[in-house]
Amino acid sequence: MTVLTRAPFVTAGSTPAVTADAMIRFPKVCPPATTIARARALFADDHVHALLVVDDGMLLAVVERSDLAGADDGGRAVEAGRLAGRVVGPAADLAAVRLRMARARTRRLAVVGDGNRLLGLLCLKRSGRGFCSETDVRSRAAAGRSVS
Repeated sequence: MTVLTRAPFVTAGSTPAVTADAMIRFPKVCPPATTIARARALFADDHVHALLVVDDGMLLAVVERSDLAGADDGGRAVEAGRLAGRVVGPAADLAAVRLRMARARTRRLAVVGDGNRLLGLLCLKRSGRGFCSETDVRSRAAAGRSVS
């Protein structure tokens, strides 16, 4: 599959794009032992919107800032996060997913395959007009900023 550098727009008679077409294929991940304190430190970067907790390729939880409210710093981030409402399959219609994300005011969804195997991350741009690309991620990394 081709990684798109900008959001695909479906025109009459074309095949709808799917989430796998727009996902970041190598998102940053955290191990299951990541503490709440470490998660808070990662969220200090305002470009980090979600932490993907992964064990042996399997997504265990997606953690968002709001999940950490009131949590003990010594606890594990995986226990604060969840998967419900934060994952999507690779074949989901991209236009429908984009609309769902806009309505839910969320900018990140983990893309998972069978058994919650992490395939990538769908990142809605701040403008809401498209999705981040691999090129966007590399540019931020080169500038010393992260994307999650």
